[in-house]
Amino acid sequence: MVNLSEFDDEQDELYTTSGGFVTPKVTEAQSKMRLDKFLADSFPEFSRSQMARFIESDSVRLLSDPNRVLAVDDKVRTDDIYQITPPDAVPANPEPENIPLDVLYEDDDLLVVNKPAGLVVHPGAGNPRGTLVNALLAHCRDSLSGIGGVKRPGIVHRIDKDTSGILVVAKNDFTHTRLSEQFAEHTIERIYQAFVWGYVQKTTGVVVGDIGRSPHNRQKMAIVPNGKKAVTHYERMAVFGKGVASHIQCILETGRTHQIRVHMSSIGHSLIGDPVYGSIPKSAPDFAKYFPRQALHAGFLGFTHPRTGERLQFEAPLPEDMQALLEQLEEL
Repeated sequence: MVNLSEFDDEQDELYTTSGGFVTPKVTEAQSKMRLDKFLADSFPEFSRSQMARFIESDSVRLLSDPNRVLAVDDKVRTDDIYQITPPDAVPANPEPENIPLDVLYEDDDLLVVNKPAGLVVHPGAGNPRGTLVNALLAHCRDSLSGIGGVKRPGIVHRIDKDTSGILVVAKNDFTHTRLSEQFAEHTIERIYQAFVWGYVQKTTGVVVGDIGRSPHNRQKMAIVPNGKKAVTHYERMAVFGKGVASHIQCILETGRTHQIRVHMSSIGHSLIGDPVYGSIPKSAPDFAKYFPRQALHAGFLGFTHPRTGERLQFEAPLPEDMQALLEQLEEL
């Protein structure tokens, strides 16, 4: 960890540590400036959009509160110091790849796809190719008008690699901006199907817990003080095997990284197949114990079309692996 006493108010050069770049302290004049602008002003060799990507990829830390999850539009405060650890470089222009897509809807502004489990959404360190973005570039071809002046699909929201289900993708800046506003205003409807360990006693319930990086394991999320507000509503659909497992439906009021996985684990009902947040009960049958991914499917998505104003709703049935899991659980 960097010693905060090493920095004084007058310092303005680029500081480097083994962990990346460290900003000077935020001055009184800079207080309440947007985080992406402050970082870009501090390091002119990086553009503001690059800094926004660093923030969104969790590559920026507030040194006084390193577990806090930062957002692009956060306001900096006097004496704040930030550390930037740029992610490994990935191709600036992902290549189109002929990867089959399950397209539920498409027009000139957007498309809705049903992502299979195992498909990474966006190129990144360790996954430069074979992603949903590569597939979309091949599928859309000349129908992309450009996001930020670059021909690339606009990923408005993501789901984990090993979660299946519905995503909406923007084809132009107008659509990307309007859809992002709907997510920020929580007017997007998202319903997930999940199979969890244990007997979920309440027919309906809500889990409220701010989510941020785990202070014990930076690769995990957790309910932490000063995390981002997170609210998950759930409904019990069925109970199997005298309570060994339950089928639940989760409605997201917010959309934080690993939200359902963290929230359900926090109330003692981790997802079947979740190797990160799960704990397998001794009574678990082998077919569920060795389910190869978290049993989570984004089965419903509803939003207002940014251009037409029409309310659109899409459903995707359980994928084959989760349907087979359901049928086996029902036999218990």
